[in-house]
Amino acid sequence: MTDNVWSYRPEAYSGEQTLDLVGFDVEATDGKIGSVDEESNAVGDSYIVVDTGFWIFGKKVVLPAGTVHQIDPQERKVYISRTKQEIKDAPEFDEATYKEPDYRDKLGGYYGPGAR
Repeated sequence: MTDNVWSYRPEAYSGEQTLDLVGFDVEATDGKIGSVDEESNAVGDSYIVVDTGFWIFGKKVVLPAGTVHQIDPQERKVYISRTKQEIKDAPEFDEATYKEPDYRDKLGGYYGPGAR
């Protein structure tokens, strides 16, 4: 994991770092969790929003960039270094507040270094 959970690991990208990840499938360590609905590539504040579809009853989750283990542009997949259960147990997504500092602090604490 990176020191900053809101930054991509250098090894996550195997090539072009300006990829548009929207629409890519997202895979946890134990299977598919959904697809990228939104992304932010702001330096030090990068994340993806994943639409989980039927997996968590149509909910969305925010995954900080530091949870991304690998991006495969050919397969159009993003691999996350967390299990489905870890992602499901994360602080709940709220469309109105997911960009707020309080929520981001909770999420960073949950996914950050030493949190597991």
